[in-house]
Amino acid sequence: MSAFIEAIELRKTYRVGKIDVPALRGISFTVQKGEFVSVVGPSGSGKSTLFYLLGGLTQADSGRVIVDGDDFAKLSDAERTRMRKKKIGFVFQKFNLLPTLDAQSNIDVAVDIAGNGGYDKAYFQKIIGLLGLEKRLIHRPSELSGGEQQRVALARALINKPAIVLADEPTGNLDTKNSDAVLRMLRHSQQELGQTVLMITHNPEAASYGDRIIHMRDGEIVAPEQDPQWTGHP
Repeated sequence: MSAFIEAIELRKTYRVGKIDVPALRGISFTVQKGEFVSVVGPSGSGKSTLFYLLGGLTQADSGRVIVDGDDFAKLSDAERTRMRKKKIGFVFQKFNLLPTLDAQSNIDVAVDIAGNGGYDKAYFQKIIGLLGLEKRLIHRPSELSGGEQQRVALARALINKPAIVLADEPTGNLDTKNSDAVLRMLRHSQQELGQTVLMITHNPEAASYGDRIIHMRDGEIVAPEQDPQWTGHP
């Protein structure tokens, strides 16, 4: 079976003043279609850099990212943008909701950007119900709790039924109840819709929702026993 997502010897270094700071030091792994993979590691391990590379939001210094047979390095900026619109749903830790729009309109923005001409209304009602947002759609972000904002952000990521969901610390600012709601929805999207989910997290409990866990430290993939923060099972 060919991999749906391939990371091949990814390297990325940032320049901080006069110092080169390696973020990724030759990361390689694959993700199969319909798999839920958690990438776990402490702050500074390179997780978020990996997220941006896999989503085509930035480019590696060297190495390759291949998504559904398309090599990001061989695509133009416009082609990468089209791929993101059609195939990838993003969930960010900081929600990134538009403050002047209510929850419904924030979700609608994703539909407009994708250019699909609308969305499946039955599916919309289903995810809104699963996320407990039925009575919150007319409220702006400032009128929503952090957990509600993240659930709106997740609905926005899922509304176009993307083949891939990339989530960067989706429970990082949430309490236990809201974390569980978000994680259950990610699991549902994988199990019921066959979506491929890759979640970045520092939280072992959140990571345990994945079918498989990749441990990172200092820009490299390591074994679970090399991750001092890990308290779960490999």
